[in-house]
Amino acid sequence: MKRIFFCFLLLVGSHYQSLGQIQSQKENNWKNFTYDMGNVFGGIGYSYSRPFHWEGDDWANFGYLAAGTAALFLVDDELNNWTNGFSEDVPGFITDYGHQYGNPNNNYMLTGGVYLAGLFTKNEKLRRTGVLLISTATAGGFLQQVSKRIVGRARPRSGASSGTYDPLHLDRVFNYDSFPSGHAMLAFSNAYAIAKQFKSPWIKAGLYTVGFIPGFVRIMDDFHWVSDVAFSTVLSIFIVESIDRYLDSKYNEKYNAQAKKISWNLNFGPGTMGVSARF
Repeated sequence: MKRIFFCFLLLVGSHYQSLGQIQSQKENNWKNFTYDMGNVFGGIGYSYSRPFHWEGDDWANFGYLAAGTAALFLVDDELNNWTNGFSEDVPGFITDYGHQYGNPNNNYMLTGGVYLAGLFTKNEKLRRTGVLLISTATAGGFLQQVSKRIVGRARPRSGASSGTYDPLHLDRVFNYDSFPSGHAMLAFSNAYAIAKQFKSPWIKAGLYTVGFIPGFVRIMDDFHWVSDVAFSTVLSIFIVESIDRYLDSKYNEKYNAQAKKISWNLNFGPGTMGVSARF
């Protein structure tokens, strides 16, 4: 009888210990979740405040971005006519992927999935990646939504020229919401943020290529001009880099040292225009 009673006490004790562990795990997950969401909003605010802290090189890069975008504005119609010449040759699965992946709903399914995987597996590096993905998507997404309404640029499919605008609307005007490209910004910021976890330049290049597909497809299907996508792609790099620096002060887990050594520069001059990365 005593042995049975002793076994009963062990079972009861084990049960309450398991309940305590589950409760402790829930509290820890909630603590990490609230901390991470605070960093999401902190990262967004940090990225928006950076222009107030820019110095010489930062302003130079902004000037290159503005000048490069303006130069593309001048040839957008010609580039659109050129891309229309082979748009029908783009495989259907590439087109479908390009339209779907940059969609905000699908984007947040991906970014949220990455974050939750890190949260429940207690992987801080993966949690940080999820925070970076969510915050950059939100910062870029809000910025491009506001910009579309302010700029009011005609889409190629509207039939109007690249220099046609209907600006300053509280609501988006159909086919007058071309600049910048939300699909390009969301897709490339995801690819760039995920690529930070890898040292291999080949893996990085592959991820960048995949991230550029939505912007490319949007050009091919006359949703955007080349300048829309080029501007959005470069801006997404700036946003990711800015928020990543902010997160460095919030998490012990850092991305590989090689990733921090990559230097991005804008090049603009006679016969030269683009973005270069030094590994």
